[in-house]
Amino acid sequence: MPGSASLDLFLLRHGIAEERVAGRDDPERALTPPGRQRTLAVVRRLRSLGFNADRLLSSPFRRARETAELALQVGLASELQLESRLMPGGDCDALLPSLEGRCLLVGHEPDLSAFAARLLGAPDQSIRLRKAGFCHLHIPAGPADARSGAQLEALLRPRFLLPRSV
Repeated sequence: MPGSASLDLFLLRHGIAEERVAGRDDPERALTPPGRQRTLAVVRRLRSLGFNADRLLSSPFRRARETAELALQVGLASELQLESRLMPGGDCDALLPSLEGRCLLVGHEPDLSAFAARLLGAPDQSIRLRKAGFCHLHIPAGPADARSGAQLEALLRPRFLLPRSV
């Protein structure tokens, strides 16, 4: 039964992207060259630390998709699935019943941080993922519709993962 096993949930915010035009969000905003470089360094470092996922789900927005493709490139997962519920304003909570094992979700702020805070039972805005930031939550086994008691295993800013030059 999906959702009955424990879940290691990895959340990765997309890397540094092109600026918004006229303050409007654009699904086609790409990662900047420095954003690609930094994100690649982050996912390489995560892989070297032993992180890997059974599933990789990403927002279809270009900046998130490019971040997920970099994670795929370094071997954090073996395949990529685009998931509309990870778009800005999407319903991350609705994904939870279908997740088990080790799942990497690539998305946007403030959605990923708010999702993590809800799973931890923490106040809104108590967690903040930086661009290319990473969060690891462990959720014990139990029925997917009654999951609670998530444990924060890691909340990492890129600067803690990378040498100062990146």
